[in-house]
Amino acid sequence: MTTTKIDRPVPRRARGKGSGTGTALRLLARRVHFLAGILVAPFLAVLCLTGLVYVFSPQIHDDLYHGDLHVNRASGTPHPVSDLVRAALVAHPEGTVSSVITPAGPDRTVRVVLSVPGPPGTPDRTVFLDPYTGFINGELATVADRLPANTWLRALHSNLQLGEPGRIYAELAASWLPPIVIGGLMLWLARTRRKRRAREVLLPATAGKSGWVRLRGVHGSVGLWLSVGLLVAAVTGLAMSQFAGGRADQRIDPVHLRAPALAAAPVAVPAGVDPIGIDDVIKMAADAGLRGELSVRPPAAPDRPYTVAEMSEGLPVQRDSIAINPYTAAITEHIGWRDYPLPAKLSLLAAEFHTGSLFGLANQIVLALIAAGTLVLIAVGYRMWWIHNPYRGRWASIPRGVWRQGPWPVLLLVTVVAAALGWVLPVFGMSLAVFLVVDIVVGGILRLRKPTSGIRRL
Repeated sequence: MTTTKIDRPVPRRARGKGSGTGTALRLLARRVHFLAGILVAPFLAVLCLTGLVYVFSPQIHDDLYHGDLHVNRASGTPHPVSDLVRAALVAHPEGTVSSVITPAGPDRTVRVVLSVPGPPGTPDRTVFLDPYTGFINGELATVADRLPANTWLRALHSNLQLGEPGRIYAELAASWLPPIVIGGLMLWLARTRRKRRAREVLLPATAGKSGWVRLRGVHGSVGLWLSVGLLVAAVTGLAMSQFAGGRADQRIDPVHLRAPALAAAPVAVPAGVDPIGIDDVIKMAADAGLRGELSVRPPAAPDRPYTVAEMSEGLPVQRDSIAINPYTAAITEHIGWRDYPLPAKLSLLAAEFHTGSLFGLANQIVLALIAAGTLVLIAVGYRMWWIHNPYRGRWASIPRGVWRQGPWPVLLLVTVVAAALGWVLPVFGMSLAVFLVVDIVVGGILRLRKPTSGIRRL
């Protein structure tokens, strides 16, 4: 006997009428948070793991290079810096003095940075000298005044030692982190008024719960506490990124993210007048109010000035720099922290916070907690996904047709915001375009494969 069963198709949501604004935004937030989180989480996990190591690089440096950075005994009268420079040149006559870095404290060595012959990209040779004995404590290959471990860890965190192409992975994770965090906050707080008390929102509600519900409580409350830190870490990281933050390194800087730099304009070279020495330059810099670790650069040519810049990181901010005429001993330029535009100040503070140097050990601990908490969020999130994984036929977490269900003003606003973010964050814009194309193609394939007849023979 043949029977027929007529399946009534599930009615679609009415097109054109749209859902309420709140419902449409929640559906969109769920889709972005779920899909973007699944795809970006591996990159974010790598950033957290490498960042956990990089943020403690000052302690790593002091341990690895203790003999280079510290004097044997801080006693006696320091030698003139000019004597130390001569000692470094005697040891390396092939080198040219690129800069001299004065010690940040009485127990630190003087660093003489030498440019050495070699192909483009050859590291500098930095000689560490004990100012009390005049002896060389050690020598290291440095890049942009960074010690080898710092250079290696910085490259590992920013590009996985893959060079400029590898920086895309870090910028991809940082670009998508704010939408993921905001989407998660919207989902977690949307049900508060109806189904959860404030305590359950702020603290993991695990008593009497198990499985997916228990994991959701941990994921939501931990994400809530980490949300501000994650957003700050993402924004500060993007400020140093290749495409978003890298625009500040271009000749045109419309928002003034770059720190102002000395012009170091040429000076007149009078006949029969000898230039002043580096000891006089350091004394003049101290009289001008420059403190802490100083980078002194000698003239690159007879008609160029000395330049001196403060290097000490952290608070209070010390970023003054001066140019000194080597023949008249006059300060021709002086740029102070007050001369920095507000965007440049924020950019510098953001960079120091992101590297853990803005307020010392406390800054490092904050970043370490954010990284560790993010790894917990990722692990719990993947476990939640595995419980509701698509191989069990549960795609409820990523409902399709979100764009068709929202009111047109909401869709217009979301489109404008996405376009603006895509312009400011190019990696985000390109990856979003790829995601939309793939989503449209997958949706079209699923619609073609969907049965058109509701009659099925048994």
